[in-house]
Amino acid sequence: MPTILRLKGYRFFFYVNDHPPEHVHVEKGEGTAKFNLFPVELVRSKRFKAAEINDIRKLVVENRELFKNKWDEYFNNK
Repeated sequence: MPTILRLKGYRFFFYVNDHPPEHVHVEKGEGTAKFNLFPVELVRSKRFKAAEINDIRKLVVENRELFKNKWDEYFNNK
């Protein structure tokens, strides 16, 4: 599980066997979520409150290019 970014207590990552479309997984404590990158949309979440999901979504939007670049770098080099 390559970690892409740690920010505000959240860990953004993807799994080594992930699949398109480009997306990022997020965890903090017991909470987990998955967001597609283009367009940014919540795929699923567990144990995050609505306010946390909104905060995470903003972080995904702000860091979408980084996540996309890391996705391409990892999966295009396999």
